[in-house]
Amino acid sequence: MNNSGTQSELEVILDFTHDAIIAVNQKGEVTLFNPVAERITGYKAENVLGKPVTAAIPNSRLPQVLKTGQPELNQQQKLGDATIVTNRVPVKDRQGRVVGAVAVFRDITEMKELAQQITDLREVRSLLEAILYSTHDAISVVDEKGYGIFINPAYTRITGLTEEEVLNKHCTVDIAEGESMHMKVLQTRKPVRGVSMKVGPNKRPVVVNVDPIIINGELKGSVGVIYDVSEIRKLTEELENVKSLIRRMTAKYTFDDIIGESELIRAALAQARHAADTPATVLLRGESGTGKELFAHAMHNASSRSRGPFVRVNCAAIAESLLESELFGYEEGAFTGAVRGGKKGYFEEANGGTIFLDEIGDVNLGVQAKLLRVLQEKEIIRVGGTKPVPVDVRVIAATNANLEQRIKEGSFREDLYYRINVVPIFIPPLRGRKEDIPLLTAHFRRKLGQEFGRKIAKIDPEVLEIFMDYDWPGNVRELENVVGRTIINMNYNEDIILPHHVPALNRGVQVPGPAAADGLIREQGRPVEPVEGTLDEILDSVEKQVLLETLRKTKGNKTAAAKLLGIATRSLYYKLEKHGLM
Repeated sequence: MNNSGTQSELEVILDFTHDAIIAVNQKGEVTLFNPVAERITGYKAENVLGKPVTAAIPNSRLPQVLKTGQPELNQQQKLGDATIVTNRVPVKDRQGRVVGAVAVFRDITEMKELAQQITDLREVRSLLEAILYSTHDAISVVDEKGYGIFINPAYTRITGLTEEEVLNKHCTVDIAEGESMHMKVLQTRKPVRGVSMKVGPNKRPVVVNVDPIIINGELKGSVGVIYDVSEIRKLTEELENVKSLIRRMTAKYTFDDIIGESELIRAALAQARHAADTPATVLLRGESGTGKELFAHAMHNASSRSRGPFVRVNCAAIAESLLESELFGYEEGAFTGAVRGGKKGYFEEANGGTIFLDEIGDVNLGVQAKLLRVLQEKEIIRVGGTKPVPVDVRVIAATNANLEQRIKEGSFREDLYYRINVVPIFIPPLRGRKEDIPLLTAHFRRKLGQEFGRKIAKIDPEVLEIFMDYDWPGNVRELENVVGRTIINMNYNEDIILPHHVPALNRGVQVPGPAAADGLIREQGRPVEPVEGTLDEILDSVEKQVLLETLRKTKGNKTAAAKLLGIATRSLYYKLEKHGLM
């Protein structure tokens, strides 16, 4: 190939290369300026050739390369508004003398912008990943074919599956029970909400929400959020415990909520209102279901302590082994299972307010001694502790037991009896104030009708006659239950309570005096010898026979016997032991 052909090929290469090329001679004059150099610099070759390179590029380093004979490689440089990366090399003859220099450079302005965008995207991705990894919600993402592309640590914690077991695997890999909601969403392109299933090797119960990922109208996959049902249940239980605590520490009723116009209930209300204004300990006495707790609520709300807590304690409902620690609290390490730091008891919770001790007659002698200390010294000592803790608590106690009889038997402390019996208030049984039955029935009709979503206009007079003829051994609580069952028996298009709506009342159940109980046992075929002696002796004899007959009925089942007699199981055991029937 001749020189002219070689020159032509060189010119083509220089004209069509993607890199800008500038060459200078030994004097620094431009000898080569290709089209890409024209585009980048904005100068025409015809205006630059033969002139010093600094005329076109003031900050050119080619004169420096001519001077030092040293190349400068991969150098970044500003050229007007553009940023270039350039390689500058000296041109030497056969003897190694520098006879010129060449700069080969490329505009990287767009590349820098793209690089910045990539950096920004990486930062955004890192931020999103940090958010997804730190959230407590389990997240699962699959592609359009249903293969896993992302899970977060919460997902691993809930399902028990690792990234190696899920990523690039089909979305059914984590399902223990149920169908894949990812696949359902990918097929329908519609979200699903609140679907229950079990996931992972431990079959963890969960609820899932899944949404499609659609970009520019194209389905790219789906994202699911998994909620651990066990955690939801735990939170629900904690919420219920808090609600229970709030209910226990709040007095809901006032004297206006106590219904009745009879002389007996008026007398009880007058005593309670008067006692509410004093700090004296009150003993509410009456049969089960007469409304003793209602009176305690009302007295607290009418007292100067109404802004303080109202703590209700059913002493019969708490196991004997736990009652002391529940009432007085315990120190850390007092017994196996004691929580760190110890725990406040009900008396400390009630500080500044009122504590209502229901069924106080069922408290054992050991706890009675501690109750006496609280009433006398106004301080408690936690279980496992030695340091007295002062408490400012007003005590309202209640019982349906014969405390005087229990004092004789030695099961109730006489000194405690006198401490709690400062202001005794007797709440009459319903059979002793039957004139209040119409008022109470009307009240329960409105209250329960509203609760059941029923509009009950009135009660037939014959229904009230039925109620007036019944002795109500369960008292006001039984009346409320009967009215509730009566409303349930009505059709939805009925708004008048009629006799046929009333459930069968056990009219044979009476509160037995000695003669009545004696007659009841005779009717059932058990001969009873005539009983003589004091009233207490007669009552003891009748009680023993009633216990024997009840156990015969229940074939020795003490729980069933207690239920039939309407007393706590613990009270039944006490009575059996008292009469030597254990």
